[in-house]
Amino acid sequence: MKCALVGDIGGTNARFALWQDGQLASVQVLATADFLSPEAAIGAYLHSLGLAPGSLGAVCLAVAGPVGGDEFRFTNNHWRLSRRAFCDTLQVAQLLLVNDFSAMALGMTRLQPEDCRVVCPGTPEALRPAVVIGPGTGLGVGTLLDLGGGRWAALPGEGGHVDLPLSSVRETRLWQHIHEQIGHVSAETALSGSGLPRVYRAICAVDGHVPQFETPEAVTAAALAGDPVALQTLEQFCCWLGRVAGNNVLTSGARGGVYIVGGVIPRFAEFFLRSGFARCFADKGCMSDYFTGIPVWLVTAPYPGLMGAGVALQQTV
Repeated sequence: MKCALVGDIGGTNARFALWQDGQLASVQVLATADFLSPEAAIGAYLHSLGLAPGSLGAVCLAVAGPVGGDEFRFTNNHWRLSRRAFCDTLQVAQLLLVNDFSAMALGMTRLQPEDCRVVCPGTPEALRPAVVIGPGTGLGVGTLLDLGGGRWAALPGEGGHVDLPLSSVRETRLWQHIHEQIGHVSAETALSGSGLPRVYRAICAVDGHVPQFETPEAVTAAALAGDPVALQTLEQFCCWLGRVAGNNVLTSGARGGVYIVGGVIPRFAEFFLRSGFARCFADKGCMSDYFTGIPVWLVTAPYPGLMGAGVALQQTV
């Protein structure tokens, strides 16, 4: 019997696993920069397990960007994929491509209690949408729908590229500095790994400080060590994430809750839980009461996108 393979491919890392009996097996994380194509990366993964091309019956890849047609160009890395060429090269009968945050959303259906931390307490309303949002290499946004009967749907979208919301004079000044540097300012412009030092530089420019840190890791470490400008940066980051998440809740009526995912927030989870996220999340003027009772969770599961790719594949069989 042939194997099924699932993959979750982001801008920096590609995660692969075998999908067996509704569970992940043999998970590996490979750097996208180390391979010319997804076929090459999957070939290396299979070789490490002693499997040859032709051993896979089905593949589901969660990919960053809009999915459609034969050709797919990855948003945040150099890879390209042709469905036809992929299936020919790896001798695969079935290839399913799903948006990475659609897969991430489906992965939320398999979370265990120990996989989450409560950010805002509440009770999800049955059969109402849930929002999944996560800063990483970019900013992903997905919507999860409970169809009942154990069936789920995830709505693909590019919500990370909406305009960055502004709710104060200071945020407007920060936006103006970023706009002068790069032009259009999307939510992802600020709320991503590369966005963190961009927000830091904007705060330095507005407040007259000389920037000392260049990478997201350096800004985060400095903030956690007590540097006041880096602390302001993390706080602004959390507040903007709250505003964007709240906007998505209002747009989709997501009283099923909000899941915070991605690789950025877990690096400063304790700070995040104490930050202004919750305040800004519900700061919607006459609609602020709408947010009462909507739960928000910080997801700590290691491979929710891979799990969601497996759920997507399972639901197509």
